[in-house]
Amino acid sequence: MVKTAPGVLPALRVAAQRPPRARRGLTIALFLLPAVVLFALLVLAPILLAFYAGFFKWNGMGGLPQDFVGLDNYLRLFASEVFAGDLRNMGFLVLASLAVQLPLSLGIALLLNQRLRGRAGYRLLFFAPYVLSEAVTAVLFSMILAPDERGLANAILGAFGLSSTWFADTSTVMPALFLVMTWKYFGFHTLLYLAGRQSIPKELTEAAQIDGGTPWQVFRHVTLPLLGPTIRISVFLSVIGTVQLFDLVWIITGGGPSHASETMAVTMMEFGFKRLQIGYASAISVVMFVLSLVFALWYQRFVLRRDLEGATVNR
Repeated sequence: MVKTAPGVLPALRVAAQRPPRARRGLTIALFLLPAVVLFALLVLAPILLAFYAGFFKWNGMGGLPQDFVGLDNYLRLFASEVFAGDLRNMGFLVLASLAVQLPLSLGIALLLNQRLRGRAGYRLLFFAPYVLSEAVTAVLFSMILAPDERGLANAILGAFGLSSTWFADTSTVMPALFLVMTWKYFGFHTLLYLAGRQSIPKELTEAAQIDGGTPWQVFRHVTLPLLGPTIRISVFLSVIGTVQLFDLVWIITGGGPSHASETMAVTMMEFGFKRLQIGYASAISVVMFVLSLVFALWYQRFVLRRDLEGATVNR
């Protein structure tokens, strides 16, 4: 005979006596509880601590901050030329991604959707850079784009009498970083667009072709509108990822030369963990959070609204 612990049978009887809806709600709550606790400890608590620390002068030691400075960290931040440069760099990377990286990914996705020999191999080849970690990618391109003859890129350019300083010059460092970003992430967006393209029924494009539509007209009036939801998600992920860009920049340039490639995340790391100005670094993190949140809410409200409403109606 199986023995049960004292109190188990009464609890089971009480649970059995509850209405089905109450039991279902209790079950859902019990399953969600571990995830909610982890989310509160690992996400909400750090966010609240960053908001709190941003009003203090604090080196991160000796318990919670005590030296209240009000908005001084934020006033210092918005008066900083380095932070202004961070915003300019972010704007450059966002615009370059929207104008170059995403259209390139879309074009490759449309090509991969055609009947090509070795198409699966091409897909694997293009997606492979995304699988590599940011650290590996950064080290790899630090060697390839080294500013002297030891770099593979300059060795090839040298055969034509050309060379570049790449990451060592303030005028070339941001385009060089964007080149690395494009190589790293275009495969991810390519697969997004390819999945979206393959979800479009062939009957629609075939009907457009039968009606006399040219390939450009079919793309412009059939394929592109139906790829709208995928494109909008891709744009959202690209912008949010650019705002939070850290790994590649930190390893390749460290924000240099002369802060020319610095991003907000790199500036936060510099002041928070090198100079131990946790209060000022927290203010930077709050600004990053607010920028991401405002963009996400605006994008959902004015760009993704139609997609979300359609998904709700379909349900």
